[in-house]
Amino acid sequence: MSKGTQRYISLAGSMMRSFHTARFPRCDKTQMSNFDKGIPLPYKKLRETLNCVKTKLTGPLTLSEKVLYSHLDEPDTQEIERGKSYLRLRPDRVALQDATAQMTLLQFISSGLKKVAVPSTVHCDHLIEAQISGDKDLARAKDLNKEVYDFLSSACAKYDLGFWKPGSGIIHQIILENYAFPGLLMIGTDSHTPNGGGLGCLCVGVGGADAVDVMANIPWELKCPTVIGCHLTGKISGWTSPKDVILKVAEILTVKGGTGAIVEYYGPGVESISCTGMATITNMGAEIGATTSIFPFNERMISYLCATGRGAIAEAAKKNKDMLVPDEGCKYDKVIEINLDTLEPLVNGPFTPDLAHPISKLGENSEKNGYPMDIKVSLIGSCTNSSYEDMGRCASIAEDALSHGLKSCVPFNVTPGSEQVRATIARDGIIKILENFGGTVLANACGPCIGQWDRKDVKMGEKNTIVTSYNRNFTGRNDANPATHCFVTSPEMATALAIAGRLDFNPLTDELQGKDGKMFKLKEPHGEELPAKGFDPGEDTYQAPPEKGDDVKVNVDPKSDRLQILAPFEKWDGKDYIDLLVLIKIKGKCTTDHISAAGPWLKYRGHLDNISNNMFIGATNAENNEMNKVKNQKSGKFDAVPAVARDYKANKLRWCAVGEENYGEGSSREHAALEPRHLGGVAIIVKSFARIHETNLKKQGMLALTFANPGDYDKIQPSSKISLLNLKDLAPGKPVEAEIKNNGGADKIQLNHTLNEQQILWFKAGSALNLMKELATKGGEKK
Repeated sequence: MSKGTQRYISLAGSMMRSFHTARFPRCDKTQMSNFDKGIPLPYKKLRETLNCVKTKLTGPLTLSEKVLYSHLDEPDTQEIERGKSYLRLRPDRVALQDATAQMTLLQFISSGLKKVAVPSTVHCDHLIEAQISGDKDLARAKDLNKEVYDFLSSACAKYDLGFWKPGSGIIHQIILENYAFPGLLMIGTDSHTPNGGGLGCLCVGVGGADAVDVMANIPWELKCPTVIGCHLTGKISGWTSPKDVILKVAEILTVKGGTGAIVEYYGPGVESISCTGMATITNMGAEIGATTSIFPFNERMISYLCATGRGAIAEAAKKNKDMLVPDEGCKYDKVIEINLDTLEPLVNGPFTPDLAHPISKLGENSEKNGYPMDIKVSLIGSCTNSSYEDMGRCASIAEDALSHGLKSCVPFNVTPGSEQVRATIARDGIIKILENFGGTVLANACGPCIGQWDRKDVKMGEKNTIVTSYNRNFTGRNDANPATHCFVTSPEMATALAIAGRLDFNPLTDELQGKDGKMFKLKEPHGEELPAKGFDPGEDTYQAPPEKGDDVKVNVDPKSDRLQILAPFEKWDGKDYIDLLVLIKIKGKCTTDHISAAGPWLKYRGHLDNISNNMFIGATNAENNEMNKVKNQKSGKFDAVPAVARDYKANKLRWCAVGEENYGEGSSREHAALEPRHLGGVAIIVKSFARIHETNLKKQGMLALTFANPGDYDKIQPSSKISLLNLKDLAPGKPVEAEIKNNGGADKIQLNHTLNEQQILWFKAGSALNLMKELATKGGEKK
C-alpha cells in the first residue's frame, strides 16, 4: 500500500471528529465573507504553506501555482509536477447550485456525517423556467418546486450550509458579489464556477462527489494542471468587449485545448478590463475545457470589493499582493498573444462555442454555410454577462436606437445575474430603458441559458437563429430544438443585432434607417463599471444556518418523483468484465447535455431512477445516425436507449458505451456518470475525455478508458462483445487489455486510463462514497 493510500485511509478518524475544528484556524481578523461569522481570511495559513512549497520549488511561480500550491494538504509530503502528479488540496469553500445540490446533499446525508467541514452554500437558480416574466415565472417555480426547495432549505439548516432562496440570482454572480476574494480556492458543482477567477480566485467546477469529499473533511484531489499564459496587450475599447477575449481564446484553443490546464491572463491589457469583465472571461473558460482561469490582483478588483461592501478584504489582499500576482520570469507551458487594440468583436457558433466569426465576416459566413439569416430571438444576461456594466452598456445602445424611433425588432429577453443587480438597474432606470426597447426582464436565474425556456415562437424542428450573450450553444441547449442555430456573442452585439434582426448587420460599419427616414450609425456602447450610488441589495433572500441544526428534520417522501434516497452501488466482485454488451456506439460530439439532458429533466435531478430515463437520448447512434434509438442485442429490436439499458440490467447483462473525442465536455453534471452506473453500465470507452466528466465516472466506480490507438474505435460494432481482462492487476499507468468479439472473430486491443491508487480503491469499493463510508466505519471502530 502506497503512502498516499495510507494517508487517505488515515482520514477516517478525522472524519468522525467535530467539524468545527476542520475550518481554517484564526489567521486574520478579517472574515472570509460578511456571511461567514468567525471564519477568518486564510492568508497567514496560505503564506505558511506557500513558503513550505518554495523550499521545494525554487524557481519563479505563476499566479496559478501560488494559489493552488498554497492550499496543499501536508505540503512537505507532496510531489509537485505539472501535468503529472496528483495534488491533495484543501479548498476554502464549496458552492452548490440547486440542480446539482440535490444529489450532492443526498450523497452527503447517506455518508452519515453531522455537518459540513468547510463553509458551503446552496444557490437556487436552475429550476426557474422562463415563460412569461420574472415575477410570474419565479412564483410559478416556487410552487412547482416547493418539495425540492423545502428539502434543500432543511438540509442546509441541518448540515450547516448557507441557503440562497429562489430569486436571489445565479450562483456565480452571488459568489462574485459576496464570497470570492483574491487567493481563494473554491470548488463548485457547476462547470462555470471559474467565474470567480475575475476576482483573483481559483474556482473549479466539479461533480457532486468531489464536493462531498471536501464537505466531509477529505482533501480534494486534482491532477496538477499545466498553465497556459494568455498575454494581453493593448486596450479594450469601442464595440470590443471582454466577451470577445474569451471568444477569441476559444477559437485559438478549441473546445478541448484547455483540458488539464489553468489559463492565466497577464500583461498590460488586463488593466483595461473591469472586474466583472474579467469574470466574463474566466467564466467561459469552461468552454475550452480548462480546469479554471485566473487574473492577477489589481486595482479593478479593489474597486469591486469596496463597491460590494468588502473593503477590509481589499486591504488584506493589498498586504498580501505578492501571493496574488505571478513572479517575474515565471514559465508557462504555452503562451497565446491577444492584442486588444486590434481584436474585432466576434460571434461564435452555431452548435459549438469555438467556431468564431468576426462581425465583419458573419453575414458572409452565414450565407455561405446556409445559416438562417433572420434572427428570431435575442437574449442577454446569464452568469457570463449580467453585471451592472453589461446592462448599462446594452441600455446605451437601446437608448440610442430609441432616440431614432427604433427598438428591438425581435423578442428581447433580459436576465439579471442577481437580485442585487436587478434592484440596482431598476433604481438607476436601466430596466425601464430595456423594457421601452422591447425587452422582457426574466427572473434572476439561469433560464434559457440552460434550457429552462418555454419557447413558443417556433415549432420543434424548425430551422431558426437566436443570438445570446450566454456561454454554451450545443445542439438543443437552449430550447431542446436541434434545428435552433445559437450564436454566442457579447451582450452589446446581441442588443445591436436585435435592432436589425439579421446576422448580416455590422454595427461598426452599417447604418440603420430611423423612424424619420434618416440613416444613422449606432454610437459605440458605454456604461459605468460600478453604480455611482452604490449597489441596492434588493430583497433579502439569504437563509443562514441556525447555531444548532441537530433537531432540524430533513424528510424525503418514498413516493416522491422528485427526490430519492440513494442506495449504494455494488462493489466490484473481483472478476474480469466478460462479454460486455455495447449499449451505444456514439458518433461525433457527446457532451453531458447529450448524455443527460437538462431543460424539463432538471426537475428529476434529485431522483436518480427517474432522471435515468434521459440517459443518452441526445447522443447519435453510429449504427443508424439516429438519436435515442439503439438495437437491443438480446431481443434484436430497436428501442429507446434507457429502455434497452433497463432491460439489460434486469437480465443482469453488463454493458459499456463507446464514444469519440472530448467525451463529456460541457456541464459538470455528475448525473451523466450516475445514470450509466445506475442502469448497469461498468465502463465508458472513448478516444478522449473532458476532465470533470472523467473524474465523475471514476467517483461512481466506473472504468473510464481511452483507446491506446484511436483507430480501434472503428473495430467496435454495435453488436460487439467486449471483455476487460486482468482487472485484478489494475494499476496506475498500466493499460487494460481488452478483447473485442465480432462475428466469431476476436481482436485484442489496449485501453489506457488515468486511475491512481486512490481512484482504484473507488473502483473496487463500487464508488468513492462507498469507500468513504468504509473508512468512516473503520475510523469509528478504532475509536
